Amino acid sequence: MNNRLYGNLIFELSKPGRRGYSLPKNEFGHHEVPTEMRRSEDAKLPECDELTVVRHYTNLSANNFGVNNGFYPLGSCTMKYNPIINEEIAALPQFAALHPLQPEDTCQGALQVYYDMQKALSAITGLEEFTLNPFAGAHGELTGLMIIRAYHQSRGDLKRTKVIVPDSAHGTNPASAAVCGLEIVEVKSTAQGVVDVNDLRGLLDDTVAAVMMTNPNTLGLFEREIPEIQKLVHECGGLMYYDGANLNPMLGVCRPGDMGFDVMHINLHKTFSTPHGGGGPGSGPVGVRKGLEQFLPVPKVEKVGDRYHIVTSNDQDFNVHVGEFFGNYAVMLRAYTYILTLGKEHIRMVGPLATLNANYIKEALKDVYELPIPTVCKHEFVFNGLKDKSTGVTTMDVAKRLLDYGYHAPTIYFPLLFHEAMMIEPTENESKETLDEFIAVLRKIAEEAKATPEEVKTAPHNTPTGRVDDVLAAKQPILTWKQLSN
Repeated sequence: MNNRLYGNLIFELSKPGRRGYSLPKNEFGHHEVPTEMRRSEDAKLPECDELTVVRHYTNLSANNFGVNNGFYPLGSCTMKYNPIINEEIAALPQFAALHPLQPEDTCQGALQVYYDMQKALSAITGLEEFTLNPFAGAHGELTGLMIIRAYHQSRGDLKRTKVIVPDSAHGTNPASAAVCGLEIVEVKSTAQGVVDVNDLRGLLDDTVAAVMMTNPNTLGLFEREIPEIQKLVHECGGLMYYDGANLNPMLGVCRPGDMGFDVMHINLHKTFSTPHGGGGPGSGPVGVRKGLEQFLPVPKVEKVGDRYHIVTSNDQDFNVHVGEFFGNYAVMLRAYTYILTLGKEHIRMVGPLATLNANYIKEALKDVYELPIPTVCKHEFVFNGLKDKSTGVTTMDVAKRLLDYGYHAPTIYFPLLFHEAMMIEPTENESKETLDEFIAVLRKIAEEAKATPEEVKTAPHNTPTGRVDDVLAAKQPILTWKQLSN
């Protein structure tokens, strides 16, 4: 590989006078730009020919890693394969060329898809109605909490300002509650990694707005005490919120609505195969139980007879508003295609297969990696680093060494319950052969940690960029390019 094109910045490939474009002849005359809008000096842009630009960015793209490249066991993120048919449907001009402001009579088909998707999610989760407006999972959390707050305010119950969050929760849970203007109260986990019901009892009173739970939780464990928890919360007047980040193993097994949850969000870009990573795209639909539908945000789509209509007002004193339009419609299209492709007959296989794959890896490695909670997991599980701590090889070292073998590292140092946490989630898509190869590599790294620990501690060795100083990068990030003086 030519390192000049592969390892340099586009600015470093620049040569004065080089161009990769030609503009058509000016047919509109000359118009002066007002002085106050002009730059004081020319913009420092790279000057490159088209071939150099194409080669540079093509080579850079080879550094990207995704599910299409290889195994991506990123725990708590459900990095699921996105079938090509999803992309084909989302790219259809009948969808891609729609404008959000065009009259509803001209987009009846698109509105039907939106409406049918809402109904599909209701059937899958056991909740009454959904909005697809939120643009991400955390946006869905915020929307759900706004619905909960609006519900309590509509009843004049203004003192309910506390949200109880487990100590194992995703960081977005307390963050979303804080953004919503609510107070966060932490409930502890038991030694078995699930919510401590006794600790919860002492936190419940008439100031609690909701309890946020992820099920399975971030340790990949099913919260078996949910029947008791939802009973206690509802008795004190609070609502149950379901963080749908880990919904994947529940598909075909159980539904949050049947468990007693009142509000939930779903990550379409996790559970329903649409691509994510790098900050987007995302979609965080929010569902509610019967009796809370009026608090869902507008706009929404309703069906009257055989026609679909856009409703822009819900006539409520406590309106929830999260966006002018209908969320990330193209992401929703991909998820809808995925649901229709599987059908109700096969979507029920997703959860059991994801659970089987996770337990297969866990059981195959627990003799060399420390398993702090030795029980059956769901879609993911957490190791606490290598079992042999005498090597000095950390979870970070193992993650970096995995890169040398062509694997994306799993989630590390989360959840915070374990010092050397390594969270692995294989998803249901992966074959036994892929899992066996991954297991073999992790076992080999465990052997290297004993025989040649420095090789692991200094990894990666085969990537374009070696090990970076994470602390320095966090404290003194270089976010812009600056030309060095000659």
